Amino acid sequence: MSDNRYRIGIDVGGTFTDFVLMGAEGLNLLKVPTTSEDQSRGVMVGIGELATGVGLDTGGLLRATDLIVHGTTTADNTMIEMNGAVTGLITTEGHRDEIDMRRGFKEDIWDPAYPPPIPIAPRRRRLGVPERLDFRGETVTELDEKAVRDAIRRLKLQKVESIAVTLLFSFINPAHEKRVAKLIAEEYPEARVSLSHEVMPTAPEFERTSTTLVDAYVGPRVESYLRNLSGALRDGGYARELMIMQSNGGVMTADFVARRPISALGSGPAGGVMGAAYVGASTDTPDFIAVDMGGTSYEVAVVQKGRPSIRSFWNWQHRYLIGLPMVEMHSIGAGGGSVAYVEAGALRVGPESAGADPGPVCYGRGGKRVTVTDANLMLGYINPKALCGGAFALDPAGIEAAIEEQIARPLGLNSTEAAYGVFRIVNANMANAIRRVSSQAGLDPREFAMVVYGGNGPVHAIKQAEELGINELLVPKTSPAFSALGLLIADYVVETQRSYISPAGQAEAERIATLFADMRESASSELSRSGTSESDLSHQFFLNLCYPGQNFDMSVPAVTDNGSFSTEDLVRTVEHFHDIHEEAHTFASREEEPVLRSVRLQTTAHTPKPASLARPAVSTPVEDAIDHRRQVYFESGFTETPVYSGDLLGPGHELTGPAIIEERFTTIVLTPGDRVRVDNDGNYRISRG
Repeated sequence: MSDNRYRIGIDVGGTFTDFVLMGAEGLNLLKVPTTSEDQSRGVMVGIGELATGVGLDTGGLLRATDLIVHGTTTADNTMIEMNGAVTGLITTEGHRDEIDMRRGFKEDIWDPAYPPPIPIAPRRRRLGVPERLDFRGETVTELDEKAVRDAIRRLKLQKVESIAVTLLFSFINPAHEKRVAKLIAEEYPEARVSLSHEVMPTAPEFERTSTTLVDAYVGPRVESYLRNLSGALRDGGYARELMIMQSNGGVMTADFVARRPISALGSGPAGGVMGAAYVGASTDTPDFIAVDMGGTSYEVAVVQKGRPSIRSFWNWQHRYLIGLPMVEMHSIGAGGGSVAYVEAGALRVGPESAGADPGPVCYGRGGKRVTVTDANLMLGYINPKALCGGAFALDPAGIEAAIEEQIARPLGLNSTEAAYGVFRIVNANMANAIRRVSSQAGLDPREFAMVVYGGNGPVHAIKQAEELGINELLVPKTSPAFSALGLLIADYVVETQRSYISPAGQAEAERIATLFADMRESASSELSRSGTSESDLSHQFFLNLCYPGQNFDMSVPAVTDNGSFSTEDLVRTVEHFHDIHEEAHTFASREEEPVLRSVRLQTTAHTPKPASLARPAVSTPVEDAIDHRRQVYFESGFTETPVYSGDLLGPGHELTGPAIIEERFTTIVLTPGDRVRVDNDGNYRISRG
């Protein structure tokens, strides 16, 4: 039996669940179909297969595992499907319609009939109670406890499962919210409670209300899932804490995330971005656009100077605003399972996905609708016998007939033209997503490299790069399970925030220093549960500032010596705010006095990173890696194309397209003239022809 110790990264996607097993033997990658009805079941199946691969049973592997990090889509799926808990809201009298007003925000301002989002808490389950604190946190109107008890009983009669509590200025003085929580515990102890001063302890009201409602809505499902998975792992022999990726790019214990489930929203894609940042740094590629194409969705993120952008405020997720720090990404419905169809004489692809079951037509599980994967198979880009290393065979039978009936005939094309049309449309959709992300940040994509991952990303990336003018691409060797690898690379992170509203010139440096010290103590206490010590921690302090009249503030790194803060530090931080405002928005109003809205602390406990993945140079000629040749469609038509085995390619190998490179869980398509070089870590460095 092996004496090795292991670490496991697990990313649950819409179609496949990805695994990375890190041990003395190196990295093992695995994909298994996602079990959407109970994701934990697919996770345990995958762990069993990993164990078999290293000569252990499930219990033996779990007992030999020091760390499991998991990126879960439970919160996102709950919001996508809108099947969360029956949720109620208790708020200050007169403010129950805050969530409907949405600050006047509307996704499509040109469509007067554009529907509002499905309500998390309909108006009948949003109840106001008499109470009022002023902006200093001083009591103006005492909490009416009888009204609170009446509201709780009304919610109980409506069979509410989860209650959000959002009272005015509770982020300054939480006394009333804490009392409401105690009354709920007395009147309705079965209900889960989300308190706004714990979920988002800052103004403004709409953002705090929306964030707290989403936390309450997804909370029971996230808690239940994490409880089931933690129990299954514990019963299987895993004796340590299950760690969960958060939306801010850091990981924390399952217990922490269960208490703050909204922190798991968007956690899976965040893992991929953190992994891309790590690979970018190790390959001297600090500025790049990260793209992740899986079976269901396509995510884009911009990384500059080795760091992804983390937006701390205006984050719209599934039509609800989340006012917490999140890795900034743009996601669209474009993946291998995206359904292609003709509507009003035009070919469209996505956002609907065939998922894992029944999946594309070529899965042979009863799927009838043409998908991107079906088109790729027909065009010769993917091998029906090579998906997942041959463990998941595709059936080409019926694809051409389905494309002919659903796409070609309505458009007056032949089946090959129709399949290539699907390929081009999905590429255009993804290129437009990159344009949107880069243009919103004032960036030119031609000045960036592209880091490509996800099972389907390398099939399509070259054509996107061609359309955008990007010349350099990097496909990591671990690309197919990159989000799972990113989970193992991510550090432990706790975000802490305190409200302090004041004109910057009147703010008290001593009070800011006190808030920093309080937050530091709180974050250190939270991280101690994960087994870290104070010496392992690093702290980054921020002031959230804006100009008078602006609705949204900017998070500005504070000029501070590890939390001590003087009046001179405040002056320098305000000057820094002017600089970054000008950099982000092309202007700065240096004659205006900014407004301090809150202070923030990001505490990080750095995790051990994998040793270098460098591989020995390969002395055999690159031609020896050719497995076979097959007909592949490029713009000029079908061309007999060499297909290389990725297992036989290593550092020192170079080749020129047209070519196909088949890794176990992904395929790289090189168009005529494209050049690829395998670097020391086994990554594919592609120069567009």
